[in-house]
Amino acid sequence: MAATAAATFSVASVPCGSQGSKSKPFGMRFNSPNYLKSFSGLKAAASVRCESETSFLGQESSAALRASFAVRAEKQNQRLENRFQPQASAFKVAILGAAGGIGQPLALLVKMSPLVSALHLYDIANVKGVAADLSHCNTPSQVLDFTGQSELGNSLKGVDVVVIPAGVPRKPGMTRDDLFNINANIVKTLIEAVADNCPDAFIHIISNPVNSTVPIAAEILKQKGVYNPKKLFGVTTLDVVRANTFVAQKKNLKLIDVDVPVVGGHAGITILPLLSKTRPSVSFTDQEIDELTVRIQNAGTEVVEAKAGAGSATLSMAYAAARFVESSLRALDGDADVYECSFIQSELTDLPFFASRVKIGKEGVEAVISSDLQGLTEYETKALEALKPELKASIEKGVTFAQKKEATASV
Repeated sequence: MAATAAATFSVASVPCGSQGSKSKPFGMRFNSPNYLKSFSGLKAAASVRCESETSFLGQESSAALRASFAVRAEKQNQRLENRFQPQASAFKVAILGAAGGIGQPLALLVKMSPLVSALHLYDIANVKGVAADLSHCNTPSQVLDFTGQSELGNSLKGVDVVVIPAGVPRKPGMTRDDLFNINANIVKTLIEAVADNCPDAFIHIISNPVNSTVPIAAEILKQKGVYNPKKLFGVTTLDVVRANTFVAQKKNLKLIDVDVPVVGGHAGITILPLLSKTRPSVSFTDQEIDELTVRIQNAGTEVVEAKAGAGSATLSMAYAAARFVESSLRALDGDADVYECSFIQSELTDLPFFASRVKIGKEGVEAVISSDLQGLTEYETKALEALKPELKASIEKGVTFAQKKEATASV
């Protein structure tokens, strides 16, 4: 999904001949056998696709953009193929907490995706105005608003992807753990509704502390008898986005080329950027490794302090979440080359949940990329062992909360 794209122009890596069960507008794709390495705004993409409909970019801008991509493709490979094929499927996305600091910019970015046919916005208040505002954007997806507990179920019916940024934000001096009691109950309520109304949907958890809220969601889904670990994701993409940005700045690299896997969890020292696995390969001094690692781990606090009580990392989190949503939609649509880091149920370590790079397909997690944890440096190995006790405690805190709630409800 391009930062400047609408539904009538998209940069994506949908494979040739991908088919979906939903209606598809007709489009045109420019594709080279060696893959055109273009930038979609949210991630590097493998191909460029332009619909024949009118774009909000304007006919002249769209034509120039198409021409620029075509020229680049010809330079990379003289056997440029022009072929017509069905456009991507259209999916329904629900954002729970859509009127909040993350929810609003996230909703705007998702509204721009050509893969979305319907955008369901839910919150306990103030969501009608957000929906009305977004509905004026000239992208095809329909925007529907749902307010309050009585409309929560309807907001989830028929949805393919659920994104949960609901909850209170961090304030100066607060840790993610300080948010636990409030956000844990919010996540519990929302996941119960997901289980009842769209149990087969991809579930994206943003509400902090993710290290605890994802285990809570898993337990609630188990209690409801609909838990599918392949479809429950803790969104840690912001850690990757930050790592890529900071490394590119530090080493004067093109940001489009940089990819740093980030493993562990999504708070403090549990966030472990594997700088030794940075692509393209780059060397770091010991001081650079330490400075980059600490900055990536504390980047959320950096924003909280900079905003001085006015909020937390809402815009960068919305951007990162939109990237993960787009990746999930591409996977659902049949793209066979979708990889993201995510906090999931995992057997990669001795912890029941762990963030790592995964391959995402139509049924959710298809593979966990275990090679990222092989051949770590001494610094990374020690950091990995150091994060485990804290991450384990956060996971257990979430599991205990959900189990106590179940016990209380059954009394």
